[in-house]
Amino acid sequence: MKRHFTYIIALLVASSTALMTQSCKDDFFELVDHGGLDARIWDNEGAIEYYLAGTYSMIMPTHPHEVTTNDMQMHYASDENYFSGTNAASKKVLGLSGEITLNDVKYIATKYQGTNIGDNRYFDIARCNNAIAYIPAGTLPPEVKKKFLGQFYALRAIVYFELTRLYGGVPLVLDPQNPDKLELSGRVSAKACFTQIVSDLDAAMTNLDGVTWDDGTGRGKITKAAAAALKAKALLYWASPQFNPTDNAAHPYEAQRWQTAFQASKEAYELCQATGRALMPNYNEIFLKEGIANTEAVLLRSYSATSPKRYTIVERASRPASEGGAPADYYVPTTLLLKAYRMKDGTPANGDNLLYDDALFWKNRDPRFKNTIVYNGADWPLSGKTGRKQWNYTNADGESSIKSFYCKKFVNPSLSSASVGIFNDIGGNGMDWIEIRFAEVMINYAESANETGDLALAKELVRSIRQRAGIEQGKYDYGLSLAANKEQMRDLLMNERQIEFAFEGKRYHDLRRTRRMHTLEGTIQTYLFETKSDALKKILEAKNAAGIMHRERLDMNNRDTVLNYFKYPYNLRAESANGAFAFRDYYYFYPLPNTFMSSSPLLEQTIGYEGGTFDPLNN
Repeated sequence: MKRHFTYIIALLVASSTALMTQSCKDDFFELVDHGGLDARIWDNEGAIEYYLAGTYSMIMPTHPHEVTTNDMQMHYASDENYFSGTNAASKKVLGLSGEITLNDVKYIATKYQGTNIGDNRYFDIARCNNAIAYIPAGTLPPEVKKKFLGQFYALRAIVYFELTRLYGGVPLVLDPQNPDKLELSGRVSAKACFTQIVSDLDAAMTNLDGVTWDDGTGRGKITKAAAAALKAKALLYWASPQFNPTDNAAHPYEAQRWQTAFQASKEAYELCQATGRALMPNYNEIFLKEGIANTEAVLLRSYSATSPKRYTIVERASRPASEGGAPADYYVPTTLLLKAYRMKDGTPANGDNLLYDDALFWKNRDPRFKNTIVYNGADWPLSGKTGRKQWNYTNADGESSIKSFYCKKFVNPSLSSASVGIFNDIGGNGMDWIEIRFAEVMINYAESANETGDLALAKELVRSIRQRAGIEQGKYDYGLSLAANKEQMRDLLMNERQIEFAFEGKRYHDLRRTRRMHTLEGTIQTYLFETKSDALKKILEAKNAAGIMHRERLDMNNRDTVLNYFKYPYNLRAESANGAFAFRDYYYFYPLPNTFMSSSPLLEQTIGYEGGTFDPLNN
């Protein structure tokens, strides 16, 4: 490696706590010569910490909608959020408008390091390759080397997992290279990618065995349990229909993959339990508690409300304008998501259920409904305002940029409207992003148990999650008795994932993983609340002597009251160019973008797309 004296001096003064500034722009590493690393950095713990901090910053997943460019947002297009029907790129992914082209999906778009996550994933991989190759040759004590190596192995696995689940097989680069002059040997099979991902995570688990992090300075660092959870998740994908279809003669189904996933899920579950991971008692506090107070966080990215460049836009994008927000469509649920929530006893919400009232569709639902979704007239004590209600009807007094619904999952209700913050600055709630929670470890374990024939274990795990949610046991064992076989339990698990992880960026990947995206029905639309007349709107907004509007005294769980003031059936809001789902089968694997294809003559395009010859399922 080339030596740059000023480079090593700057690295040597880096603090070992630099990792905790994961969201800072890593200006120091934006050099023209990306290969210009001084060999002496591998002999200094503080220098490696600084290098590791930059690697975490580029690789560790963020809040799903923190990165707002279209080519990143489209990876969260699904039946979950209204944004999928209004955003041009997302509509292409779902087949709602136009076809995906070779320049639409730019997760590995260029040959150089850009300033955005995803500009060049091979630059991120190169960071890991350098560390994995050169740390062992350094002079640090073996136990120090191991803690660093474990993290770099896991981070490399995260990148390759993201690439593989989007594209199928991709080029495997495992040795140090200058990312500006990559020598790509062509795409390898998905099997080879998953084999490497699992190998890296096994290495991470071995190197991180016995390593614990101080919660104050190590929050966000990868642990052995987190590496195990990542491994279980990767093997779940390898066993799932996206990579292991049951109806394709050219690519025979392999049942053994599910057994392997089951063993990995069991190990991850037990390791997490052994390190104190458990479901948080209250579903509505999962993202509001941090540090040792949050027992559910397995893998996370740390943020802060006070350190520059570590603020997130999530609070602002979730809140109504009246409380300092700039609400976004990606936090507005579709009618498909609203209907997916079960009733409070775990039974389906439909016209055959005596608990369900379509006019008061928010009533008697799974408690996660009210802990996630804010509907017209719902209690939402933002800015510490006890008794505050949120009004979402058209032209509601005191509101602007009105959304049909809001998402409360990521909002700190005690935060004042003046403290929400502005984009790319300090402020907001500084909420950590939990990429993997213990609930996901449990559901992954449940799914692999179901697929390997242990229906009772699958139900036991889901039962715990539903009990935490506040669902009542009722006559149907929290709704679990409605699943009498493997196939019915598959559907129940998919529904459970949809509800438990609503707005956490998982629905899209689950639909692709299970090859269910193309089976969706209906358009992307949501409800529109409107008053029955201007006269009734005036009555709603008339103030008494104390200055309180009449609407604040309404009982929104009373059917007669709601029907008296608001139009019913509720109108539907849909984008004009938004048609029914028309997801193409080959969309389960994306095309490589032209900018990346041009980096090597050995790269093949994915079948289904222009000039495509590479079959992602060939092993």
